[in-house]
Amino acid sequence: MEFKGVTVSVAEKEIGVANGTLSKPFKANTTIKTDTLEKFLNIYTDINPFWVLDSSNAMIKSDVESIKDSVQVYNTKGRKTKDAVMSMQEVPFYNLEATAGLQELFNSGKPQKVLDTIKIPNLPKCDGALTVTGDSMYPLLKSGDIVLYKQTSVDSIFYGEMYLVSVKIDDWEEYVTVKYVQKSDKGEDFVKLVSQNQHHQSKDIKVKNIQAIAMVKASVRFNTMF
Repeated sequence: MEFKGVTVSVAEKEIGVANGTLSKPFKANTTIKTDTLEKFLNIYTDINPFWVLDSSNAMIKSDVESIKDSVQVYNTKGRKTKDAVMSMQEVPFYNLEATAGLQELFNSGKPQKVLDTIKIPNLPKCDGALTVTGDSMYPLLKSGDIVLYKQTSVDSIFYGEMYLVSVKIDDWEEYVTVKYVQKSDKGEDFVKLVSQNQHHQSKDIKVKNIQAIAMVKASVRFNTMF
C-alpha cells in the first residue's frame, strides 16, 4: 500500500472489507485472514502473490516478467548485479479510450487493455502509462506524448507536483487531464489545477469530485515517426 500510495482506509474500501480489517492487525503486528488476502489480490491484480507469501520474488508481476527478458547488468568489477536487473521494470501502456474512464482503468488494469509495455532504465516505480492529448502542459508536454504515472490518493498529494487527474463533471462524464496540483485559496475542500501553457486558466475544483489521481513520474516524446 505504501508503494501504491494508498492509505489503509482506502484499501479497506476498495477491497470491500469493514473498517479495521487491515488497520487492526497492522497495528497489533498480527496476521490477516486468508479471505482478506484473497480480496486484496483480486483488486490489486498486479501484485505478485508469491512475493506476498515469502518476498522471494518481485512485488509487481511485470517486474517478474521483465527479469526473465532483461539483459544482464554488470558492476565495475565485472560481476552480475542482481539489483540492477531487478530495477528494469516493465510498465504497461494502456489505451484510455478503451476503458470507461481513468477510475475504471485504475480499478481493473486488465491485461486486454494493455497496448504494449515500456522499459526505461532507472525509472521510478510506475503503475502504467497513457498518451497525453491537448496542449494545456505545452511546451513541457505536447499532444501525443506518453506519461508514466504512479497511482496515489487525494490524501497523499505533494502540492506543486504534476498529476494525472480524473474529475467528475456529472453523472455521465469525467474530465481527464494532466496538471500541476496546488493548494486552493478556497480552502481545504478544493485544489487548484494549474497548466504549464499560459493560455490556459487555472481552475479550482472540489476534492470530492476527484475520482482518480496519479503522480506523473516520467514522460516520453517522439521527435519523429520515421
